[in-house]
Amino acid sequence: MSSLSRLLRGSGTFNTCTIRRFSSAASETTAAISPPKKSLSSIVNEERNPKRIVDKFKTACESERFRANIAVYDRTVRRLVAAKRLHFVEEILEEQKKYPEMSKEGFAARIISLYGKAGLVENARKVFDEMPERNCKRTAMSFNALLSAYGVSKRFDVVEQLFNDLPDKLSIEPDIVSYNTLIKALCEKGSLSEAVALLREIENEGLKPDIITFNTLLLSSYLKGEFEQGEEIWAEMREKDVARDIRSYNARLLGLANETKSEELVSLFEELKASGIKPDVYSFNAMIRGSINQGKMEEAKGWYKEIVKQGYRPDKATLALLLPALCKAEDFGCAIELCKETFSKRYLVGQTTLQQLVDELVKGGKRREAEEIVEIAKDNDFLKFKLELSSQLIS
Repeated sequence: MSSLSRLLRGSGTFNTCTIRRFSSAASETTAAISPPKKSLSSIVNEERNPKRIVDKFKTACESERFRANIAVYDRTVRRLVAAKRLHFVEEILEEQKKYPEMSKEGFAARIISLYGKAGLVENARKVFDEMPERNCKRTAMSFNALLSAYGVSKRFDVVEQLFNDLPDKLSIEPDIVSYNTLIKALCEKGSLSEAVALLREIENEGLKPDIITFNTLLLSSYLKGEFEQGEEIWAEMREKDVARDIRSYNARLLGLANETKSEELVSLFEELKASGIKPDVYSFNAMIRGSINQGKMEEAKGWYKEIVKQGYRPDKATLALLLPALCKAEDFGCAIELCKETFSKRYLVGQTTLQQLVDELVKGGKRREAEEIVEIAKDNDFLKFKLELSSQLIS
């Protein structure tokens, strides 16, 4: 081969490599300046129009990876329920039946649960009943999803009926989640004694009550004024060495506050802190309630300040406790200041609470101040309320 030929071949090789390098660099530069491609989840989440949400969701469902995204399914259903578009919820969930995942119990249980969150319990039951047709075995997992679907829809009698009928009929072994769902349903329907009796049945079935079991029974007992029953459950938790969490403590704090057991209330609050669990806004609300029940308004205001000091925001319950109590104690100045702070700091407050405040101000001869609250409630840029003043609607 001649020198010229070798040179030309070398030049050709050099040029080809150089072009490749420039091409590669150009591609990298283009990739660097191109906007990142949005994920299917983002495309669905960012849509605001309900119909377009449905269309984009159904298109995204063609991706197996998208169908594995539990969070986006849950978020989409919640958004459609909030928009009162239950027919759209049904449309996107029925669409799932064409995918192979419906033969997997975990996926079917998810669809049952989502139907329950939308209150479409008949659809949830249909999915459960159709599982054998898809060669999908029904175990406690899908059974629990069905119980929960009826529970969140407040069909408590049906939860009890399903629990009594389906396990033997379908050879399903209820687990602790099944029992916890039944216990909650019984508590919600006012059958506390039946719920408590299940503690023994759970143990007889070789299962172990967990923190959810005890917390459900604790809160229901104290809320319904069954203080002694609550104390027995609290003692059983200690006896069985069940680690108590913030929900356990908050339930008993509420019970003690309602019974005006001030010394035990403060003692339990100190025990809560010593346990390494941080009190939350519900803990402080219980302390406020206890102080109010004892007529110790300065102490109640101190607990309110602790909420903010600990980095929490007062909630509706906090203000529903404090505002009427301050008016009853004729501490109108503090009540007005607290109300204004509520709007300036954008705390959530209920209209009933504000109306009580306005009524009490008028009764207490503070009509001008009441009018000011009515105007703030009407004109603020956070939560707008139409409050009544002297039986006339201010609008």
